[in-house]
Amino acid sequence: MTMLSILTRRRLLQCLAGLGLMPGAAVSQGKGFPDVPPIPAKDGTVLVRLSELLRLGPGGRLLARVIFPETSAPVLGADARDAGHRLLWQLDFEGKAAGNHGDLYENRDRGHSQLPAMAHPQLTHVAYDDEARNAGFDYGFAGPVLFDAPLIGNSSTAIKHGPLWRSLPRMALTREGGSLLLYQNYLAGQMHVYPEHRDHDPEYGDLIPANTPYFLISQGSSGSDRPHLEALAMILAALRPETKAFLHQNQLLAPTVQMIFRRSLTPVRSRATYLSGLAHPSVIPSDQINLIRMVQLANALTPEMVPPMVRLAVLSEDDAVEGVDYFGDGLSERLFDTPAAIARLWRSHAYRRSMVVSAESTRDPTGRGLKLVWRVLRGDPARTRIEPLDDRGLRARISIDWQLPRPVPGRSDILSNRVDIGVFAQIGGQDSVPGLISVLLPQHETRRYGLGPDGEMRIDSRDLRVPQGGYADPILFPQSEWRDVYHYDSAGLLQGWERQGQEGPMQFDAAGRQISETGPVEIRHVVERSPDDVPRIVMQAWSGESVE
Repeated sequence: MTMLSILTRRRLLQCLAGLGLMPGAAVSQGKGFPDVPPIPAKDGTVLVRLSELLRLGPGGRLLARVIFPETSAPVLGADARDAGHRLLWQLDFEGKAAGNHGDLYENRDRGHSQLPAMAHPQLTHVAYDDEARNAGFDYGFAGPVLFDAPLIGNSSTAIKHGPLWRSLPRMALTREGGSLLLYQNYLAGQMHVYPEHRDHDPEYGDLIPANTPYFLISQGSSGSDRPHLEALAMILAALRPETKAFLHQNQLLAPTVQMIFRRSLTPVRSRATYLSGLAHPSVIPSDQINLIRMVQLANALTPEMVPPMVRLAVLSEDDAVEGVDYFGDGLSERLFDTPAAIARLWRSHAYRRSMVVSAESTRDPTGRGLKLVWRVLRGDPARTRIEPLDDRGLRARISIDWQLPRPVPGRSDILSNRVDIGVFAQIGGQDSVPGLISVLLPQHETRRYGLGPDGEMRIDSRDLRVPQGGYADPILFPQSEWRDVYHYDSAGLLQGWERQGQEGPMQFDAAGRQISETGPVEIRHVVERSPDDVPRIVMQAWSGESVE
């Protein structure tokens, strides 16, 4: 009998709870699925058969329950003798560490960059049957399967060719629904590592469009992810048994592992540094990984010390009008909204933008009082302001002025056009991994702002063309081949703009209509997409004819 059946309403609610779409117990606990037999692991491997997976409602995610046999395998391989390894050996011998029994490892590049089975013998490796492999469930970005056990994984792959080349993290963050899948994996305790492959290098700078806690990105290409995988495996192994169970039950495993990983990086030597951008970059090089510090911090945590996951929501923000403030039918300044990460794109010609963000949904599972701390992690601190709106830091107004690229914290050779705000939950002496708010500025645009008669900055000109040798992500910023020069009256009110592009000079009024000999013409800026070329914006009259 196939398990790909639609759930009853009751079970659907339980599934949605685990996916973070409704409050309640985690899917990972397997509650509410008594008739779904778990898949038995054998000899360190669990074979996932597509026919045995349970479909979790309309979202298309599939649930795999796994049962693990008892094992006498050691926590590490015989060759693991570095300081961090020796500490984990000792903690395991003393019965103070949970080990990796019950943890899964998923390689998603078909062995290209694989964590050796003998390096962490207690890990259970995920394999897929032919039907699942033919459907691509085993390859690339983390697929549709959710597991009811802690999981680490990797895919040392990227989209290397074609006009839409990108790393898997950039692919996930720029495709529809990608951020929700990542958030669901995060709640389920599934943590993957992906290389940045050309997306975080001196040539084009940091191309990752948003900062999130949903995965780890390694600096480099194939194979650069293995040190991060080892660190994740050792953190999971070093956790105390009672702490690990508490984290998994309360959907805090991935947030806490992220906190441990980042708090233990070699450059992060103080609490103040942890609350800065140095601890929360998009991409982490392997030479910053400090295994002994990670093992120490992981094993020191008790359930009472675990900070909650910060949950964010945008209460209000500046609106921008397509066709006037920016151009492109169907485009938005909203990249995504998830509870632990929010991302925006700065399309508008406005000099300043602001938003009010709430963290009031943040709850500590043990009912303790908490304090929220907001920090600028990336961007120009003189042009990025945070105004708390209450004494506990539950709400804040974020105001950002237009700003030029700045070096990535700790990497003077890599520029970033992204502003990151981190929101930390503090309980006692422990800080959570931050909830993140990112705003990406179009690094390819050349803008000129000037003072208006009211003393406020306003747009003077804007060139949307990508300069020679430059780059703009064509999915986020479709090709636009023109420059606009703006005109104002004596009182400072916008009268319109002159467009200089391939069609020759064109005049527009303040409402975005083209000024013609026969009167104003409504213009659409249509995004044309082709499988063989980058998306581009073309102008059409509302009649559907191209503008000459």
